[in-house]
Amino acid sequence: MPNLTDLYKLDQFNDTFALGHYARVLDAQDRRNGQSVAFKLLRPEHVSQDGEPKWEFRAFPNEADLLMKVAGNPHVVQLLDCGYISGVGEAPTDGEIKSFHIDALGFAQAMPEYAESGWRPYLALQNLPRLNNLLYLMKPNQPGVRWRLPSEEGLALALQFGELLKMAHQKGIVYLDHKLEHVYWDGTQLRIIDMNSSRLLEGSSRQDEQQYRADIHNLCVGILYPVFTGLSPLKTTLRPQPGNMAEAEARYQSVTALDFGVEPTLSQGIKDLLQEGAAMHIETADQFITMLQQAASSLGWDFPNLYTSPASRDGRGQMRAGLTRLRRGQADIREARDMFREAAIQDGINEDLEAELRRLVKEINEMLNNRVIP
Repeated sequence: MPNLTDLYKLDQFNDTFALGHYARVLDAQDRRNGQSVAFKLLRPEHVSQDGEPKWEFRAFPNEADLLMKVAGNPHVVQLLDCGYISGVGEAPTDGEIKSFHIDALGFAQAMPEYAESGWRPYLALQNLPRLNNLLYLMKPNQPGVRWRLPSEEGLALALQFGELLKMAHQKGIVYLDHKLEHVYWDGTQLRIIDMNSSRLLEGSSRQDEQQYRADIHNLCVGILYPVFTGLSPLKTTLRPQPGNMAEAEARYQSVTALDFGVEPTLSQGIKDLLQEGAAMHIETADQFITMLQQAASSLGWDFPNLYTSPASRDGRGQMRAGLTRLRRGQADIREARDMFREAAIQDGINEDLEAELRRLVKEINEMLNNRVIP
């Protein structure tokens, strides 16, 4: 059986800004094809001493199975490999490895054998840029700072998420674990990670219908409310929300109404949609998408059977072009800051030049703290 280092070169942890309950994630390179991956590995404390896999262990085959069921959807992170390792420690440096590639069924069937041997499960996933993670982008770094997505981008994200839930619900899958650290957004495309707390439902019972409604509720409360306001629905600052499967389902149960006082200019259509979702009045993904399209039409979006004035349509076009330039400008500003920062730590530069470079870095950081887009 190959050694871990034969298949993977593990690098640094990439989850330090939002630690999860049951796994750690490292940047890694798959030596078989040179691909950069996110290497997700069970925490050592969740290895059972009696060989009976805990729920944290079982979550890995569950996630692999669900990822394969939605494989090909552009909004879900891609599973690249799964298996078990014998190495110890949160960041193992050696040990044997058994790779099942994307054979989720074989991975699940082998679980009892490897659990009894004390091995740990892993998933190798598409490695998404940290700079696109919404919690990483929106979490305040000083008091009094709050960021939100422009309504144009928030609507685009919400429509993509709605279509994702529509597809998942048709397959009997509820996502449930809606929180910003699971959402990646580059201004145009949504990607989500972590289906470890998601569930495959059986049949079409009334209880299952309640789960679909809860999934839409959690989306409106746990992701879209922060996206449009920059605030947590739990009336705290934005912060990671670790938890197990039961906590994921219960996290927002007490939130049945939302406060938009901090965003008085947010369109009434968006506020009404999110309030309906919070109150558990939206029963299906189709109903959510219909209501969302109605809210978007008042902001210049075009949909069949919904009227949008030519002036609003043209205004939205100009706004989209402006947002594209704004994102490009912010990326250039960050790149300039990083160049100044690297120059300031070079050996041999004189004190005057170093002081000027550090002044520029400080000024740019202050500018970015007042940016328009997270």
